[in-house]
Amino acid sequence: MTKKPQLLAAILLGAACLVSHAAGNVEAGKQKAAACMGCHGPDGNTVPEMFAALKAPKLAGQLPEYLEKQLRDFKTGRRSNEQMSPQAQAVAEADIPDIAAYFASQPARPNPATKKDQLAVGEKIFNKGKNRPEVVAACLGCHGPAGAGNTNWSKMMAKQPAILAPAIGGQHAGYIASQLLAYREGKRSNDAAHVMRDVANRLDAKDIEAVAEYVSTLSR
Repeated sequence: MTKKPQLLAAILLGAACLVSHAAGNVEAGKQKAAACMGCHGPDGNTVPEMFAALKAPKLAGQLPEYLEKQLRDFKTGRRSNEQMSPQAQAVAEADIPDIAAYFASQPARPNPATKKDQLAVGEKIFNKGKNRPEVVAACLGCHGPAGAGNTNWSKMMAKQPAILAPAIGGQHAGYIASQLLAYREGKRSNDAAHVMRDVANRLDAKDIEAVAEYVSTLSR
């Protein structure tokens, strides 16, 4: 009797792994993503005015694995948002890879800088990190020099953490800042290995605003 639940759990785990690693279909995803486009734009590039009204981030050019993870986190409650949590509940598990594949296939467009006086500070943090008052690793170490994200940790680190660095280049500065603040304040905690919470806790408000502004101008 005790073996049956264990066997069932193993089967379900294997099925979940197969689903999570299944390659999505871009054309099918375009049709399935119709409901997402109302907030995130037809190609996943929300314009500044749309972001200001809806707070919906750009999804274009994002790593499909990351998009899949976030949708599943919203569905399971690992991540919470008053708009996305209920929307994610309506997405069928089988549709997630296709939706992710569609938005991942769309080219991301960078934003023009609106706070040019902050770019130098943001660029320094992104490319070199910070040494005082606490050490902050350079953002490009995980997210890449253009903020395109990276799934292949083995080329970068001898001992890789079990995390997935998303594409952030060209994202809205307001969204980058809001997520760093959410990590710092404990409102978001679905980062593996506590990586982003540790980083955000070592950045002050001015650092966050500056690096968010710089990241928003990157072209990937």
